[in-house]
Amino acid sequence: MNSVQIRSAERALSVGTWLIVAGAMLYSILTVTPLAAAHTPDEWDWTAPILPLVVDAAVVIVVCLDAALARLGGHGGRWPIVLRWMTGCMTLALNVADSALRKDLVGVAVHAVAPLLLIVTAETGLAYRRAITAALAAHEAQQRAEQAEREKTERERREAAEQRAREEREHAATLVREQREHEARLAREQSEREEAARRAERAEREERERAEREARERREREREQQQRERERLEREAAQRRERERLEREQEARRQQQEREERERRERAALLSGGPVNEKLPEDRARAVVHAAFGEGLPVRAAADLCGWSIGWVSTRYQEHRDAAAGRTLEGATP
Repeated sequence: MNSVQIRSAERALSVGTWLIVAGAMLYSILTVTPLAAAHTPDEWDWTAPILPLVVDAAVVIVVCLDAALARLGGHGGRWPIVLRWMTGCMTLALNVADSALRKDLVGVAVHAVAPLLLIVTAETGLAYRRAITAALAAHEAQQRAEQAEREKTERERREAAEQRAREEREHAATLVREQREHEARLAREQSEREEAARRAERAEREERERAEREARERREREREQQQRERERLEREAAQRRERERLEREQEARRQQQEREERERRERAALLSGGPVNEKLPEDRARAVVHAAFGEGLPVRAAADLCGWSIGWVSTRYQEHRDAAAGRTLEGATP
């Protein structure tokens, strides 16, 4: 049985003991109170329950202290035994007194059950607790011995492990020293190879940088040459476009001059006829009015030249003025 089971049994014993004590106290109060009341003056009947309570309180004290001493493995001496038996005997006497006075043997036997059970339970519980305490002490002693044995074994194992570890460390230190010497030699060789590789790489890098620099300079020269060529072509294109624009403007001016000269000749031809007595056809009259408007002749002169009324000619003049204003606005609009 392990310590957990032992403590579980002790808890069961405590619970059972207190259940029996509580039941016996309640039964004792209910049994002894009428007896005490019957032998007490009427004005003091209310004190009847005090006697069983006092006796049962002594029983509770005995049970509590016995349990505490048993857990500690101590012994209270003779007086706890005297108190335990005296309270038990008093409880037994008080419970069977009424039946004994009435010579009721059955009542004596019935009322003796609870006190006797309480007395025996107190003694048995004390014995059980002492046995449990002894068992716990033995179990703890066994555990301490086992623990000491385990600690001794663990200490021996640890010492052996430390001895092996010390030997392994010494062996490992030797191996590490040899390994370091070997690694140092390898490191020197590796550094020499790396230095040679760096020198070769540096020379290769310098050669590559020189080639890249020459290629870059060559590309710069080609780019500058292309830039100059492009600028030359752009200048030539700009000059060509300027020449073409000047030629177009000259051609436009020439055509304009030719058109104005032709229109002037046509107006002169239309206006050379002088005043007429009859209306000219409308197409011919419109052409004459247009020529007169272009030459800046007054409305009356134009009316004399075409034979139409001044109102009709004024309307045509207004149309030409509106058309000229529209052309002016179109030319001014970008």
